[in-house]
Amino acid sequence: MKVWEYWKEDNARVLERYALSMERIENIREERTVEEPYRRFFVQMAEFSCLLKDLIEKLQSGELEKAELGVLQEWNYRLYQDILPQSYGKSYANPTCAVAEFGMEMGQLLSFLYTEIRCNIAWAYEGRLLPVTAANEALIEIYNLFEEGLPRAQEVRDVLYWYVSDYADQTVSHWMKERLNSGWSLAKDIVMEGDLSDLRYLYQFGEYISSSELAVAGYLNTLSQETINSMADTYVEGYRKGFETMGRDLSKKKTVLIRYEVGFERMIRRAVEGFRKIGLEPIFARAPISVLNRNPNRRVGWYSSSPNKQYDYDHRYDDAIVMGNAIKERKLSVLRAALEENKEAASWYSGPAVVETFGEAGFVPETKAEVLSLSSHQEEVVRSLNNEASRLMNQYIPEEETSFTIIAFPRPEIGKDFEAIFMEIIAINTLDYMMYQDIQQVIIDALDKAEMVEIKGKGTNCTDLKVALQPLSNPEKETKFENCVADVNIPLGEVFTSPKLAGTNGTLHVESVYIGEFQFKNLKMEFADGMVKGFTCENLADEGENQKLVKQVIMKNHDTLPLGEFAIGTNTTAYAMGRKYGIVDRMPILIVEKMGPHFAVGDTCYSWAEDAPMYNPDGKEMIARENEVSALRKSDIAKAYFSCHTDITIPYHELDSIVAYGADGNGVDIIRDGRFALKGTEELNRALDDE
Repeated sequence: MKVWEYWKEDNARVLERYALSMERIENIREERTVEEPYRRFFVQMAEFSCLLKDLIEKLQSGELEKAELGVLQEWNYRLYQDILPQSYGKSYANPTCAVAEFGMEMGQLLSFLYTEIRCNIAWAYEGRLLPVTAANEALIEIYNLFEEGLPRAQEVRDVLYWYVSDYADQTVSHWMKERLNSGWSLAKDIVMEGDLSDLRYLYQFGEYISSSELAVAGYLNTLSQETINSMADTYVEGYRKGFETMGRDLSKKKTVLIRYEVGFERMIRRAVEGFRKIGLEPIFARAPISVLNRNPNRRVGWYSSSPNKQYDYDHRYDDAIVMGNAIKERKLSVLRAALEENKEAASWYSGPAVVETFGEAGFVPETKAEVLSLSSHQEEVVRSLNNEASRLMNQYIPEEETSFTIIAFPRPEIGKDFEAIFMEIIAINTLDYMMYQDIQQVIIDALDKAEMVEIKGKGTNCTDLKVALQPLSNPEKETKFENCVADVNIPLGEVFTSPKLAGTNGTLHVESVYIGEFQFKNLKMEFADGMVKGFTCENLADEGENQKLVKQVIMKNHDTLPLGEFAIGTNTTAYAMGRKYGIVDRMPILIVEKMGPHFAVGDTCYSWAEDAPMYNPDGKEMIARENEVSALRKSDIAKAYFSCHTDITIPYHELDSIVAYGADGNGVDIIRDGRFALKGTEELNRALDDE
């Protein structure tokens, strides 16, 4: 396999260490030098490591490449069975189980170790022996501590700390190199060279393959090439249009990062061909899996569905084991060196092209006292780290020179109408660009005359929010809202602005909304002068836990955030389709944000690029690119950005009105009783009236 040729020199340098580590680990299974119950843990870790050794040998020999589908599925099950929901209650990967057996602090530490060892599945398929060896050696070092008697928890923590810190130059720099360079990668090889008609190819990624990935890949194989072309070409053209709309020079760029979920390879192969036609070579980078790289709220790269979302949730803050100012500085140092080493590749990078999926039932996490969490000091360190990392990235990859696009498709979990919904989504992704552009201009013309917009909910929705708008100094040449059609966010359908914070006050309420993988119920947020001053939801029985969930997932652990965006979605066709199939509450924010007014907490849509001019199709400059917080970049950049932007939408059926008020206090209805009210927007109501 190419993977073993690609890493041949690197593996040769570590081969002896790898062999010695495996020899030592194999002996652990028979030894009696560690007391129970700890021996059971280390024997299980040894058994898993030996399973991976067997896997590596079979991958290296090519045996698994030739194996029957049933054999591949059995291997996939063996690798992931211990964290599947039916087994998780008795797994050391479950902090509750580990803590019950070993006590709070030691249980958390050993569960962390277990989770890091599991990363070796991916490294085995990637053909990378160095990270496998590093994890093996950490396991052995901790095992040796227990051979001398029960160690102090701090001794185990120290081993884990240095394991993370010492290999930061590998984990961080490898990820950065992988996401900036378009050379060989495992996924790229599979997508472009694999036999996609033979679903065995799915098991070459080293990811958990559920019935969903099999069903999606199988379904795409039934579609005509014309349909596949339509899906991929819309995705690529949206990316190209993003550069055109923002007035950015695509000709200077050479690479694009492909982010997608396993199963969509047939579409992605066509998209690669399309990107190459516009001068971009695609990059494929696996979503980060190690503790120092992974994002607790989203996966950035290519990936498959999670074998167990509760497992992911339980380990989202595993970096609490090591996080502090020293690790922060270590990571920033390595990141800076990696960017400098890949400076030319960074200058060629044009941004991400993302394929999302939706349709799974809402995940309601079980809250556990045993899981790791960040202290208030660590939260501050992480916020500072994210802010400084963003500033560093912007030095090498300026936001004003890049773009992106996002498109979404349903998963089979959406229900029995999966295939019909899939085809309707394809149609929605290709709606009439010019018609929506003209209708949205009517809405913008009305909003440009307003100083404030009032949004009110209907029925049980208690939204009552006033949003202040930025002033125009030259209405003939300037506008407050961007006319957004099908480019960076597919499907089309919204006008948006960066609100003025002073004077933005009130309550935002949504009865049901998906944020990432979480379905929030009765989400409420309070604003005072544009800043979040309170938040809650009704997902969990305990109010404190509800607030904690909102803070972690939406607020990204900030105590407050500014209202970074106010938008009005116009895609009533998508909304009507969602209502037709009863899936509005299972659609992604990418589509839902076009199905009513939406609000983003965090940075504006123009963060790090506020000073780059933006123009609407009518030639007017969009001047509302910053707010009072982001303007601080001119005096204290550390206070200007939050490294997050989370959208929240009120669907039309929960909406009473959107009224734009001018300086004279007179109001103009944009939406009344959930219907568009301006002359020239009647076409948007057809889909609503046909429900």
